[in-house]
Amino acid sequence: MTLPLVLLVNPRVVRRRNARLPLSLLTLAAGLEGKARVRIVDGNFDDDATATVLSAVAAERPALLGVTVMPGPQVAPAIALSKAVRERNPSLPIVWGGYFPTLYPDAALAAPYVDVVVRGPGEAALADLVRAFGSADGASAPAGIAGISRKEGGRVVHEAERPLRPSDVLPPLPYELLGDVPRFLQPTYLGRRTAVHQAAIGCRHRCSFCGVVSMFDGKTLLPAAERVARDLLVLKERHGADAVQFYDHNFFDREETTLPLAEALSRVGLPYWCYARTDALARFPAKTWELVKRSGLRMVFMGAEAASDEALRRMHKGARVDETLEATRRCREAGIVPELSFVLGGPGEDEAEIETTLRFIRKLKAIHPACEVILYFWTPTPRRRRPGPDAAARTEGLELPTTPEEWTEPEWVDFVCHRNAPWLSPRARRRIDDFATVLGCRFPTVQDVRLPRWGKAVLSAAASWRWAAGAYGGPAELRALRRVLPLKRPEAEGL
Repeated sequence: MTLPLVLLVNPRVVRRRNARLPLSLLTLAAGLEGKARVRIVDGNFDDDATATVLSAVAAERPALLGVTVMPGPQVAPAIALSKAVRERNPSLPIVWGGYFPTLYPDAALAAPYVDVVVRGPGEAALADLVRAFGSADGASAPAGIAGISRKEGGRVVHEAERPLRPSDVLPPLPYELLGDVPRFLQPTYLGRRTAVHQAAIGCRHRCSFCGVVSMFDGKTLLPAAERVARDLLVLKERHGADAVQFYDHNFFDREETTLPLAEALSRVGLPYWCYARTDALARFPAKTWELVKRSGLRMVFMGAEAASDEALRRMHKGARVDETLEATRRCREAGIVPELSFVLGGPGEDEAEIETTLRFIRKLKAIHPACEVILYFWTPTPRRRRPGPDAAARTEGLELPTTPEEWTEPEWVDFVCHRNAPWLSPRARRRIDDFATVLGCRFPTVQDVRLPRWGKAVLSAAASWRWAAGAYGGPAELRALRRVLPLKRPEAEGL
């Protein structure tokens, strides 16, 4: 018997040179092994993904169309593609998954071109949907499938939560569905052919600004270290990867899980970038640091977030400022570049606290001049794991958009991308922007592999007097120089 076809789409979200392996769709495809045939369309490489999808639907008549959607710039392409498919194929079920429909399921289902949303990791729910739609009439979502939200008689129904499963219960990722895999391996600071991989899922912490909390409900699931090693060796030996970026939400968050992972990675022999907790790294003994260094860690992203313990408590961070300082010192000793993120404009934060954070960043730069700093604005996300009709609207009392189209408006794209906090004064936002401009020019990111060394030297020299004097205001000359010497912005482009 011929298996049904599932068409999975990653709408365009970045420029081709920033595109990476579409891990979410590959994971879904792995979960459908033996249950359905899968075709993947990646809009980051397909200049007319809508035309490709329409052609595939007409020729192959898939059982359903699955669209992964992140909040921010991916929503608009997802809308355009879904509308086009619905117009020509009104009976084809259209399923949205990913962070956007997980965080805002009611807004997603307000669209006439979305039939079902999958909340959280979707490989098991999607398999159930494929089986159920095979016997369903039209695009009406069958009831009783855990982990989905659906429409029924003009209202939204949120089915029960589905328990999380560790990633190693799935078969290996089917990279062959992508065709030319090396095109997804991009040059980065780490190597000429950098792959991406996700081993652990979720995070056991509950930071108030982080969508991972709503996605995974404060849980972390870790695969066996040997499974991680086997998966990376496939990327290295079969596809030519010479470095890897881990998408795990907290790759190193405690010593007992770090040790087996680091041992396995040391045998794989790939330099890597990952997330880690400042409190975990600060507490690692020298022996563990030596193992982490030997495992290939070159750059580590840590959420410093704030410059006071009180602000960290308000964010439910579960870490302390002294741990940020200690982790930064230990990275310097190990020759590892820390990438430290800060969340500005959080609840109760005034302009004086912002100034405290800016001074703290200078202190970190004095400890480890090569450390990199990422500045974000605080953005609340829904705290309720089980969604309801007004879950998004009750997020910190904000009146959030109620349709996908409203979420594409520039102010809301900036909001979910942590580029704006509407409650901050114009003066505070300007101060932060000016500081970021001076900081970025004085210490050009090592992650930019396109701008030559002389270009970075020019930027650094031009900003040196401002940094030395703490004169951040109105750096028009630096902004003009960056138009001539465009420097990569890691907070927008990633590694």
